[in-house]
Amino acid sequence: MSTPPPGPASNLVDLVSDHALYGLDAEGHISQWSGGAAHLYGYAEAEALRLHYSQLFTAEDRTSGSAERLLEFAAAEGRAEIEGWRQRRGGGRFWADGVVRSVRDEAGVLVGYVAVVRDATRRRQTQEALALSERRFRLLVEEVVDYAIVMLDLNGLVSSWNRGAELITGYAREEVIGRHVALFDTPEDRRAAAPARALESALRDGRFETEGWRVRKGGERFWASIVVNPIHDDDGGLLGFAKIIRDTTERRKAQEALAESERQFRTLVSGVVDYSIFMLDPNGIVTNWNAGAQHIKGYAAGEIVGQHFSRFYTEEDRAAGVPLRALKTATDQGRYEAEGWRVRKDGSLFWASVIIDRIREADGSLIGFAKITRDITEKRNAQLELQRAHEQLAQSQKLEALGKLTGGVAHDFNNLLMVVSGQAQLLRRKVRDDARAVRALDAIEAAAHRGEDLTRHLLSFARRQRLTPAPTSLTERSAGLRELLAASLPATVRLETNLPDGLWPVTVDAGEFELALLNLTVNARDAMPKGGVLSLTAENVTLDGHGPGNLRGDFVALSLADTGSGIAPDILPKVFDPFFTTKDVNKGTGLGLSQVFGFAQQSGGHIAVDSELGLGTRFTLYLPRSSKAPVDLDEAEPTPLPGSVRILLVEDNPEVADVAARMLEELGHEVRVASSGLAALALLEREAQIDLIFSDIVMAGELDGLDMARQARERRPDLPVVLATGYSEAAARIGEEFPILRKPYRLADLNRAIAAALGRRAVDRGQLVDLDTARRVRNGNGK
Repeated sequence: MSTPPPGPASNLVDLVSDHALYGLDAEGHISQWSGGAAHLYGYAEAEALRLHYSQLFTAEDRTSGSAERLLEFAAAEGRAEIEGWRQRRGGGRFWADGVVRSVRDEAGVLVGYVAVVRDATRRRQTQEALALSERRFRLLVEEVVDYAIVMLDLNGLVSSWNRGAELITGYAREEVIGRHVALFDTPEDRRAAAPARALESALRDGRFETEGWRVRKGGERFWASIVVNPIHDDDGGLLGFAKIIRDTTERRKAQEALAESERQFRTLVSGVVDYSIFMLDPNGIVTNWNAGAQHIKGYAAGEIVGQHFSRFYTEEDRAAGVPLRALKTATDQGRYEAEGWRVRKDGSLFWASVIIDRIREADGSLIGFAKITRDITEKRNAQLELQRAHEQLAQSQKLEALGKLTGGVAHDFNNLLMVVSGQAQLLRRKVRDDARAVRALDAIEAAAHRGEDLTRHLLSFARRQRLTPAPTSLTERSAGLRELLAASLPATVRLETNLPDGLWPVTVDAGEFELALLNLTVNARDAMPKGGVLSLTAENVTLDGHGPGNLRGDFVALSLADTGSGIAPDILPKVFDPFFTTKDVNKGTGLGLSQVFGFAQQSGGHIAVDSELGLGTRFTLYLPRSSKAPVDLDEAEPTPLPGSVRILLVEDNPEVADVAARMLEELGHEVRVASSGLAALALLEREAQIDLIFSDIVMAGELDGLDMARQARERRPDLPVVLATGYSEAAARIGEEFPILRKPYRLADLNRAIAAALGRRAVDRGQLVDLDTARRVRNGNGK
């Protein structure tokens, strides 16, 4: 294909910079190249005229022959649409949108092609972002459970179905897709063509809204609030309908009950004693009096008829003009209704529901008012109690959600601490004579220990900490607890303890219990910068399910009360939130009370707080009573140290595996390492001389540590297994099935865990050695 001479048209083409225009000969070589093409692809005209069309495609498209197929199609059909990635001169890519047309001479012989291309990258990105947004929106709709959100096609057939629809109607997705929406209407509504009219109304008015009975899968009826909206495309074409259904059965029952109550209330006769019903003249003077009024208010008819009705109001309401405003409202609006405090004859107060109705003659003149009063003190108290229960539930749910969030970080964080702490312990044994190195290692291990405490607090708050509860006598530990708490207090704070002899034993993890008391003590200490009194008291309580934390049963209520500054009411609901603190920077982590909360909940108890500004704060731990006698953990026999054994280490984190293997070798053991549960089982099949498995719980792959341990035990029932974890949901469910070592662990912890797992076998074989002997065995100079 020959290149036409330049001219005005050619110059005009070169001025088009946002489109690439270029020509190809019959073989696909570039024969013409506009300024827009140079701008878009980055090739100058001289460079472009040496290129084949395929060199404008990406490497993968060149390999697949996309350019050649495109030209073949254009030659056969006369034109081909262009859409896809193209390559610029410097290697960059852009999304191309355009067309290639074939050019033929008068005889119909193909002489070349003309291409027009523009950069549509931004449009594609916008389309992809829109598609992503639509996917997210669909996921959001799918997860809504309180509303049935249903898409219908033009004919009213169900085309999408969310979880809320499943829960409300009882139908699974596959049972309703493709069926008509009338499936959920009552037979009488279907006979009246109500479903079709609803769609017609939505289409005509842009929205259809109603309430009525609908039918669940099992035939049960429920009262539904329904909204139907038509869905149109960008051009205004009807795509279908969106239908939102909410089960309002309970709300309707409440509304009907209230309406029925009001109807009965207005028809009460003078003999009814539960309602005060009497008449007022236009000025508010009592003109008659029923038995119910005497029963509720305490006045006989002779004492009150002729008196102004304002005497039933409190002095504050009378001073504020409430009685007169009530009559004015009834006069202007026909009815006045309110609740508030009213006064009986003896001066006592009751919470009243009051209705005042205007009464007129047939000609419209005002006769007076009908006043109905009901004593609803008990109802109000019940509502207030329900409101408090809802607030407690909301607080509990918030703390639970925060607990899940904080618990989730512990696994990875403890793995990091395991590497830092383990390497520091190993390095310490090599630099014992280097004072500067030892100080540096002291700082590293101290920091790792603080990190370990941090995750421990997080796990405790999240109730993911693996506790070791045991029957404990608070009375017997009284002296130790006093000594523990006193060590955290300055001389200006006086500690008073009263743990009487008759206290029930409680079931707690002793370490977490002491940590919780220390956290409370430190908080109390900081609230008393000028000194004060800290009191530790306890008593036996039996709860009926309506008290603190809705607990039921026998508990010991352990209270720690200070005489400090107290906690502001707006801050009090937040004190157990993780990382919430009112202290200065570097004065606290905000995790102390979170740990106490988590400990109490995980122990089967509760933590309550009462505070008043300027007077102090009282925290009360409710600990469950133990049915067993207390045990003294300090009297447990020490675990013997094992000799050198062959250990299969299973860990998918390379850094943790390295430090764990070196620690085991430091203890004198021979180590085999597997990076997954499947690899561990395969190695166990090949090597019979494995004395113990030491495995992480949380691992990627088909088998986690727990599943691998169970399969290993099925194959070799006598093989000891020790599991390790920084945090695992599964750990809480293991119970006593396998011993668990918490990361980050120390050499002594690891040695004791292995010794305990090997148990009596190590004793029988005479393999009791200390750490130094173990290291000599490892180094080959055991003698």
